[in-house]
Amino acid sequence: MQLPEHGANPSHVYDRLGVTPPARITDFSENCNPAGPPRAVLELWPELISRLNAYPDPSGEPFLSKVADYHGVAPSSVIAGNGAAELLSLIAERYRGKRALVVHPTFSEYEATLRAKGVEVVRLIASEEEGFKLPVEAILEALPSADVLYLCTPNNPTGIMPERVDLAAILKKAGEAGCEVVLDEAFVDFIDESKSFIPELRDFPHVLIVRSMTKMYAIPGIRLGYAVAHPVVIAEMKAQAPHWNVNGMAAAIGAVCLEQEAYRNAAIRHAREEREKMTAFLKQHGCTVTDSETNFLAFKPEDAGKLYKDMLARGIVLRHSENFHGMDGRWLRIGMKSVVEMEELRAELADWFEQEAVNGKE
Repeated sequence: MQLPEHGANPSHVYDRLGVTPPARITDFSENCNPAGPPRAVLELWPELISRLNAYPDPSGEPFLSKVADYHGVAPSSVIAGNGAAELLSLIAERYRGKRALVVHPTFSEYEATLRAKGVEVVRLIASEEEGFKLPVEAILEALPSADVLYLCTPNNPTGIMPERVDLAAILKKAGEAGCEVVLDEAFVDFIDESKSFIPELRDFPHVLIVRSMTKMYAIPGIRLGYAVAHPVVIAEMKAQAPHWNVNGMAAAIGAVCLEQEAYRNAAIRHAREEREKMTAFLKQHGCTVTDSETNFLAFKPEDAGKLYKDMLARGIVLRHSENFHGMDGRWLRIGMKSVVEMEELRAELADWFEQEAVNGKE
C-alpha cells in the first residue's frame, strides 16, 4: 500500500494502511510552527469577515509590498502565490520541454511539477554515507547540460543547510553555464534570515527563490507563499498566473505576519532547543541523525518501517521516507512540536526502544 506523498493529513495515513486511528493523534509529520498563528492574526480575523464580499487585489496587496519591504527589494521582483505549491508549478512552466537537475533526497513537488510540464528530470543523490551533504562536485559537473537546478535550502527532509561558499560556487557556475537555479527557502525562517540568498539576487539574475508563509506562521489553511527573482522573470510568471490567485484574507494575514519579529525569534529558539534535545535523545538510542539546522530532523533507526507503524498504533505520526530518493524508507522525519508534545514523543520512543531491546534478547 503506497503511503501519502506528503506529511500532514494524518487520517490519510491510517486510511491507506486500513488501520483505525486512535482517539488521540499527534502529527509529527508536518513542520508548522507549534505556537500556532501569531496573536495579531487572531485579532485581525474578525475584521476579515467583512471583506468576504470584496474581490482581492490582483497583485496580492498589501502582502506583496510587505514582502518587498521585508527583503529590501523592488515590488517588481516579487510575486505572491496561492502557497509555494502554485509558485513551483508556475516556475516549472518555464522549463517545459527542457532539462532539470534535482538533488535528492528532497521535496517531491519539484519533480511532480516538472514532469507535469514535460521536463526531463535528472537526479543527483546526496550520499547517506557522507551525511547527505550537498554533492557540490557532481552538481558543478552536471550544470552545463541542464537548463535549471533545483535546491532546497535548508534541505527537506534532512534539515541540512549547505555551506554558503558551496552555494555561491554553484550559483556562479550555473550563471556561466546558462543554467537557472531555483532555491526553495521554505524553512530558512527557522534558522536565520541572514542565511537567505535574497539579498544577493542582484548578483545572480538567473536565480529564483521560493518562500512559504505556511511553516513559520502556522497558516497552512490559507495557502500563501511568494517568489523573489529578477523583474523580467517575475513578469513572465505573473503572465502565467491565474487572476486573483491570492485571496484577500490571505494577503491581509500575510502582511501582518511579516511584522511579527518577536514571534519569529521565539520560534527559532524553540526549534533549536527542541531539535538539540531530540538529536541527543535519538543518538543515545543508537540512531543516526542528520545535522539539521531547522525545525525538523531526520533519523535512521534500526527498523524504520516497524517503528513507523508501531508509533501509528500509539497515535504518533512520523514522516516516512518512502518517496525520498536516497533515504528509501530507511529514515524517518520528526517535526518539532510543543515542549509537552516532544516530551511525550521521547517517552513513547524510549518505551519502544526498550521493548525492542528486550525482544532482541529473547
